[in-house]
Amino acid sequence: MPMIHAASALLPAGWTPDVRLAIDIGAIGAIETGVPPQEGDERHAIVIPAVANLHSHAFQRAMAGLAEIRGEGRDTFWTWRETMYRFALTMTPDDVEAVAAQLYVEMLEAGFAAVAEFHYLHQAPDGSPYAAPAEMAGRIIAAARAAGIGLTLLPVFYAHSTFGGAAPMPEQRRFITNAGSFARLLDDCRRQIKGRPDEAVGVAPHSLRAVTPRELSDVIALGADGPIHIHVAEQLKEVEDCVAWSGARPVRWLLDHAAVDDRWCLVHATHMDEAETRDAANSRAVAGLCPITEANLGDGVFNAQQFLRHRGRFGVGSDSNVSIGVAAELRQLEYAQRLHARARNILASPSGSSGRAMLDAACFGGSQALMRRSGQLATGAIADIVTLSADHPTLVGKMGDQILDAWIFSAGNDAVDCVWSAGRKVVVDGRHVSRDPIGSKFKATMRRLSEL
Repeated sequence: MPMIHAASALLPAGWTPDVRLAIDIGAIGAIETGVPPQEGDERHAIVIPAVANLHSHAFQRAMAGLAEIRGEGRDTFWTWRETMYRFALTMTPDDVEAVAAQLYVEMLEAGFAAVAEFHYLHQAPDGSPYAAPAEMAGRIIAAARAAGIGLTLLPVFYAHSTFGGAAPMPEQRRFITNAGSFARLLDDCRRQIKGRPDEAVGVAPHSLRAVTPRELSDVIALGADGPIHIHVAEQLKEVEDCVAWSGARPVRWLLDHAAVDDRWCLVHATHMDEAETRDAANSRAVAGLCPITEANLGDGVFNAQQFLRHRGRFGVGSDSNVSIGVAAELRQLEYAQRLHARARNILASPSGSSGRAMLDAACFGGSQALMRRSGQLATGAIADIVTLSADHPTLVGKMGDQILDAWIFSAGNDAVDCVWSAGRKVVVDGRHVSRDPIGSKFKATMRRLSEL
């Protein structure tokens, strides 16, 4: 079995010196502590568990930098969405695969070892179905395997343009499914990942805007015992429209009409009142926070202080993929809380480290949201592992939780040294092992898309 020796490793019990980790068929087979390295061990100074990215729209990576021009009126999420629709209509299956592979390389280099792909680009550009129900989803699977990232694939059910079952808009035609086509899509996705222990399939009713109550129930049933992810309460207009439709705010409606539990990931959940925040936390669902995208789109600030007072669970995702980084997402999360509260170290417990508190929470929440046995360096866990460079200028001389604070608040991606996903070593010396060939395909794709 491949062996990793860590001068210092972050185990569930805390920072531990002289740790040997055995990787056995994608999992951590054994852990020894207080032992020197042995001949043949791969030696590292700092070893930590990898975070799972719990929310991604891979195709939007190709949009980075294309939605930052101010329009004539007030720019909001809703005007950004029009740019996204136009871009989505240009991409072929080959384009999506090339863009997703590049994105997953970047995620791995940033310290993510797995991703929940919230995938809703299903149909051909004219809205007609492909011959294979999971043609586009299959390209996501292929990209994840090419990059070597763990995957929880979340095919999205999307049928309506807004609350009350309104007909979809023409620009949404690539997203649209019905009960029959969605069931076929799920079956095809499950067939493609069958027997792959580091891949899973869940379901994603897109939002309460995009599904009727009956459709939501049907999608939940199709999900069986797998993860269920949904966008909810991202924007104030969404809250206002939900109240006009149902008389209830979106998180309240969801909690009252669905059996929300630890299978669920409530993506964003930005705009909750105090009762919603308390009850969402008590449901044991994960709040899927995407701090960089939420800032980029002007969504608002999640009420983390109250949510955590009720022992709420959260993880982080990169959503629109305008920028990729474990450290960057966590930094933005804490900084938004500081700006809102006009105070510091908001997410840390008294006398505790902000970096440690956020990393622990993101590891736990990401693992739960993906239903992936990862997020900790423990025997039997999937071997999703990150090493940090002790020689990075910002990390030199740091010990224990200081390392995490320095990484998250200063060093960022540059401090990531090596990454294993399910025991596969895919990043070495900060570079993905297939960065060049995958990057070449991505660049060719971007050149073609820029000419359209």
